[in-house]
Amino acid sequence: MKQISLLCILCLLLLANTCRKKAEAELLGQTWLHSYEEDEDNIMVYRPNSFDFPPSRGRTGFVLEREGVAKQYVIAPTDGLEEQLGLWEYKDKNTIQVHIQGNGHPEQRYSMEIVSLKDNVLKVRVTPDVKE
Repeated sequence: MKQISLLCILCLLLLANTCRKKAEAELLGQTWLHSYEEDEDNIMVYRPNSFDFPPSRGRTGFVLEREGVAKQYVIAPTDGLEEQLGLWEYKDKNTIQVHIQGNGHPEQRYSMEIVSLKDNVLKVRVTPDVKE
């Protein structure tokens, strides 16, 4: 009976690790654009840049690369997208800490809690970090 219990626990741990790796593979390296029409309360919705968005005067977005590089896209003065570089790391299993370096703009630090990621729809809760 002990062996069966240990085997069940091992299987659950492997399954949890596999699910995280799948979600991470879907999240990282993808250009995510803000689908603000779908936002709810304090939850922001992002979709891959390949999504057929309705017309808009511009969309902000980001990319998280495996090596810990963050790229944030903001609307440029010429209405295109301007890339701002930074770094990211996991704060815990569902929260990512982002630091966008100044690069001529104000420095930004924030936490991005992943509320859900399924069917190419990323829902996050963003919390600015408060300097102490």
